[in-house]
Amino acid sequence: MKSPIINLSKAAFLALALLALANLPALANDNNNPVVLSPNSHPYGKTYAKWSAEWWRWAMELPPGPGHPFDPDPSFKITTGQRGKVWFVGSPFGNSVRNCTIPASKALFIGLVNGELSNLEGFVTADAQRAAAKEQADLIVGVTCTVDGTSVPNLLTAYRFVSPQFKFFAPTPWIFGATGGPATAVADGYYVMLAPLSVGEHTIRFTGGIPAFGLSLDATYNLTVVSGSADDDEDE
Repeated sequence: MKSPIINLSKAAFLALALLALANLPALANDNNNPVVLSPNSHPYGKTYAKWSAEWWRWAMELPPGPGHPFDPDPSFKITTGQRGKVWFVGSPFGNSVRNCTIPASKALFIGLVNGELSNLEGFVTADAQRAAAKEQADLIVGVTCTVDGTSVPNLLTAYRFVSPQFKFFAPTPWIFGATGGPATAVADGYYVMLAPLSVGEHTIRFTGGIPAFGLSLDATYNLTVVSGSADDDEDE
């Protein structure tokens, strides 16, 4: 006969183990590419849709011009505006090659090709912003992404996300207008989240465009991943 004390100990152990697992970041990988986090996961406590809002807030609160992540100027630095355990990767239209060094501890959230509309652009309500962003995103074609030569499959069907309405504060001028200020927006488009990459050399390339607007991009990020960390103790 088994001891009830032993059974209770096992039950308590299992309960504690499950509790610990529940509190870990959800870093479920895409089965087709283990570096890519599943579009259904909640990496670092947020869905892809919520991370897309954070990506746009990061981009729209930075001053425009050379050095902005959407500007193809070579003065761009990947460290600009970054904080916490997830760093954002910008998507400049046109053809660009960027050579960057990043810490090995950082996950990367890549905005591939996307659209957004805000009250600063004349779309006042969340419904109007959402509808206009969808119209833009519906025109996106040719989205591809490779990580070290391996393609991310099913981008057009699995990696499109609509953000919740989010707040941001645009500088004056800002990337989409002459006058900034407090604002709200909704975004719609394609994104990929990568788990922290191993130390060494890595290449990310992504393409796509909106032919109706005469826009296309072909971006290559040559990454040197180094040991060590930056701002690891700072939460998102």
